Amino acid sequence: MIDPRAAVSSEARLASDVSVGPFAVIGPGVEIGPRTIVGPHAVINGPTVLGADNHVFQFASIGDAPQDKKYRGEPTRLTVGDRNVFREYCTVNRGTTHDAGVTRIGNDNLLMACAHVAHDCTVGNNTVFANGAVLGGHVEVGDWVILGGLSAVHQFAKIGAHAFLAGGAMVRQDVPPYVMVSGDPAAPHAVNSEGLKRRGFSEDQIRAIRDAYRILYRSNLGLAAALERLEPLAAQRPEIRAFADFIRGATRSIVR
Repeated sequence: MIDPRAAVSSEARLASDVSVGPFAVIGPGVEIGPRTIVGPHAVINGPTVLGADNHVFQFASIGDAPQDKKYRGEPTRLTVGDRNVFREYCTVNRGTTHDAGVTRIGNDNLLMACAHVAHDCTVGNNTVFANGAVLGGHVEVGDWVILGGLSAVHQFAKIGAHAFLAGGAMVRQDVPPYVMVSGDPAAPHAVNSEGLKRRGFSEDQIRAIRDAYRILYRSNLGLAAALERLEPLAAQRPEIRAFADFIRGATRSIVR
């Protein structure tokens, strides 16, 4: 299932049913799992591991060297889980020795055309990167996050699970779980209630999340006071505990 016009290194390891299109390039140190499709003119360099059922579309560049002036050719890695889609001109870079040395992407993610995941990022599961959405280095993206078209996330920022970045959002600080942000600089807009409904959150859970959002963003409290107000709610509800714990662990402060 490898087109004779593709260039596949003898040091790459591909499952027997991997499909590789014409003029694709697969370098040494690449491992590709079952039923994965690599489109024409796509480039995958290693050390990189792709799991099963991934689809790399034409002209995507996966696992190449990080765009970091401090990088000196060290053998860093990219690991990709299962059932991910990388559309046209999508770029995903390996890690650097200035972090854990690995970029990680989980399962069931959709990265649309021209999306970019920089070195040392960690992307969870079931995320959507719309066209032109980009991450700086060392960014963490939780599960079920949606990044709107042309949105950008600053280096070292964290995006909590179920957050929603509107198109063109410029994110310079951490975004708590469940929160929708928009603008430049990105500011909180509302709770991503529609997304939570689609993922099976109950009305009672969404109501509690809205209450927590109001405490944080509508009560005119400082961050420490808001966290103190949130604590009784977090003690009773796991979804609020995740919200409060994320805020406490924020490394670039949070959007406010």
